[in-house]
Amino acid sequence: MTSKTVAALLADLEVTRSHSRPRVSNDNPFSEDWFKTLKYAPVFPERSGSIGAARAFMADFIDGYNHNHRHTGIGLNTPADVHYGLAVATAKDRSAVLATARAANPHRFSTNSDPKILTLPGTTWINKPLTTTEMQDPSTDVTLAA
Repeated sequence: MTSKTVAALLADLEVTRSHSRPRVSNDNPFSEDWFKTLKYAPVFPERSGSIGAARAFMADFIDGYNHNHRHTGIGLNTPADVHYGLAVATAKDRSAVLATARAANPHRFSTNSDPKILTLPGTTWINKPLTTTEMQDPSTDVTLAA
C-alpha cells in the first residue's frame, strides 16, 4: 500500500488508505476473511472478459454474500439480517419452527432438550465510531476534525 502505483490507483478510485494500526499482522481480519471467501468461491472466474463483466460479477457476488449466504459465525444469519436488526426475529421464528417439528416428529431429534439456536456474537469494531457524548466531551483524548 505504499508503492506509488497502488497509492495512485487507490486515489483514482477514491479509496482512503488506512494505516490505523501499522505493523500489526492482522490489521483487518474481517476484510482478509472476506477476500479469502471471494477468492475460493466456486463461482469466482479465472479471468473476466471485461471490466463490465468483472463489475457485474462483483455486484452479484456481494449481493448474494450479504443477503443469501448464511454465516455460522453470526448464528446462521445473513449479514444483512444482522445489520438491519432482523436476526433476533429470525431466531424466534426458527425456534418456533423447530419446536413444532419436534412436537410432530420427536423421533427425529436425538436429545430430549430443545434444539439449539445459534446465538449472535456481540458487536465487534475495528475503528469504533465516536458516540455523540464522546464527540461533545472535552475530557476525552480525541481530536475531532471540523
